[in-house]
Amino acid sequence: MGLTEMIVSVGIAGMVLTAVALLSYYTTRSMAEMSNYSDLEQQSRQALDQMTYRIRSADQLVSYTSDQLEFSYCGGRLKYTYSPGMKTLTQEINGTTTTLLKDCAELNFTVFQRTVASNSFNQYVASGPGDAKSVVVKWKCAKNSLNLANTECMQSARIVIRNNPDSL
Repeated sequence: MGLTEMIVSVGIAGMVLTAVALLSYYTTRSMAEMSNYSDLEQQSRQALDQMTYRIRSADQLVSYTSDQLEFSYCGGRLKYTYSPGMKTLTQEINGTTTTLLKDCAELNFTVFQRTVASNSFNQYVASGPGDAKSVVVKWKCAKNSLNLANTECMQSARIVIRNNPDSL
């Protein structure tokens, strides 16, 4: 084998190895993104299911802010609190706290009353906790793994407080 043939074969082998390395990099990145999407979607779905079940069963809204809700619930208290610093949403039932969401970059609660605005399907924003009939919760979770992929998941839902006797 001559010097020219050796240089050509090393060049071709280098291009093949570069292609394999790039394919491996993009495959790893895609798998990390898919895993993040799956984790975030599952976490969001479970949190929303728990919130929907509890809020629908709540007696009434006691207090609220854009990052906290407090209900009277089965003779006790039900509280949802978003912590921007820790990026978590927690649920507290009668003193027992559970983390529902991790990696939560943004979260906002909005409370609406039963009355529908004229010529639309939109409800009026509640003026106080006693007027509340539904809660809109919106959040965005973001996750970064292997310093390769930044994945985001957004969730939004309107939950009706069914047991609220004052707003029927």
